[in-house]
Order: sequence, then C-alpha cells, then structure tokens
Amino acid sequence: MATAVRISEELANAAKKYSRIEHRSITGQIEHWAKVGKCAEENPDLTYSLIKEILMGLEELEHGEKSEYRFG
Repeated sequence: MATAVRISEELANAAKKYSRIEHRSITGQIEHWAKVGKCAEENPDLTYSLIKEILMGLEELEHGEKSEYRFG
C-alpha cells in the first residue's frame, strides 16, 4: 500500500539526481536510502558497502537467485 509523505525540496532534488545515476525512480531512490538508513541504525558497526551487499543478497534470495556457498 502506497502512502504519500512530504519531504523537503532539497531531499527530492537529491533523490532526482541520484535516481538518474542509479537508474531508479525517485521513489525507488528514497526507498533505497530508507532501507540503507534503517539497516545502518540497527547495525551501527556495519560499513555502507557491507550493508549494500546484504541488501543485494536479500533481494537475490527473494527472487530465487541463490546458490550453495562452498568453503575452500
């Protein structure tokens, strides 16, 4: 269910710029930032790179793109 929220013009303009770079919609860019920020608040010791990899892995699992990890 979509919910309308008000954001500052500054944030909207930043999202517009980054959405073009990342090939996302403006809404998708803001949702991405929200997911990363939520994960960062819940796990303050994780780096941005690790958070991004975790989110990518979760997305892959959700779409059935998984494979067994082999040690060694």
